[in-house]
Amino acid sequence: MSDSHDLDSSAAGGKRGQKHTAGAFDIRNFIGALLGLYGVILTLLGIFGDKAYDRTGNVNANLYAGIVLLVISAFFIVWARIKPIVVPAHVEPVDDDPSRPAPKRRPTGH
Repeated sequence: MSDSHDLDSSAAGGKRGQKHTAGAFDIRNFIGALLGLYGVILTLLGIFGDKAYDRTGNVNANLYAGIVLLVISAFFIVWARIKPIVVPAHVEPVDDDPSRPAPKRRPTGH
């Protein structure tokens, strides 16, 4: 019970010291999920689909490509978990830069 109380008090009172991570919005998670999806599809096609040995030189290309995609997918997801991107809690507002061109105004049509 004391562990849950410690977690609640640290979460409520110590917001300034906490580090926020990108979490599910980290691009590595999206890349890993898409590569994993393609890897599963290719692996299943390599196991259950047409092997097409005559076109690939007696190699089950779908199976091997699917396995490689699954390994790369796992790498991206593990990488995102081990080294998460830390998002700053407070970002200073950008002052107006005099070298930046002014926005163009749309013609009013009059």
